[in-house]
Parts: sequence; structure tokens; C-alpha cells
Amino acid sequence: MAATIKPTYMILIIFAVAMAVASLGEAAISCGTVTSYLNPCLPYVTNKGPLGGCCNGIKGLFAAAKTTADRQSVCSCLKSLAGSTSAISPDKAAGLPGQCGVNIPYKISPSTDCAKVN
Repeated sequence: MAATIKPTYMILIIFAVAMAVASLGEAAISCGTVTSYLNPCLPYVTNKGPLGGCCNGIKGLFAAAKTTADRQSVCSCLKSLAGSTSAISPDKAAGLPGQCGVNIPYKISPSTDCAKVN
């Protein structure tokens, strides 16, 4: 039991560090907010569980990103989170919007240029 809890805490710590490093300017949506919406997705993108309630978080996050600055901020956070640890499956992370019926104009990837997001 303790062995399965410890990696989860490590991933959450890595997420917190990624949030602290990401520069977001004056965007209304912070990396902390993005992480809150996406916490239910953590088991899925780390191959530790099913999709579960992840889609509710995905849909809520993208509904909250109303302005270009919001969408660029969300993109930057997702980019940081996607590249923050090898425990996250890049294919599963990139496929989340499609699996949840949300259409976003960029790929969730560490190589995404968020400055081009409208």
C-alpha cells in the first residue's frame, strides 16, 4: 500500500514544482487552477487507473478558458505538466480532450508553442 501511495505523492510534488516554474503573466487561470481541474486525470495519464471523472475536469477547464490569455495560460500549464515527469503517458495526455469530446486547437505536448494559441 505504501509503495503505491509514494509515487502518487511524488507526481503531485512534481506538478507543484511545474506550476511554480511556469510563467503565466496576467492570465486569469493559474496552473494551480489547471491542476485542480485535472487531478481526477492523474491515475489515467500515469497508467494507474481508468478515465473516471477526468472528463468533467477537462470540460470544466476548457469552459473556464474564455479569453486568449486564459487559453494560452492553460496551454502553458498543460505543456509544463506534460513534460514534468516520465510517469505521464504522452499519448494518453494528448488524447484526453478527444476522449472527453472537447476540441482544442493544439496538442498537449511539451513541444507545443502556446503563443500561437488563440
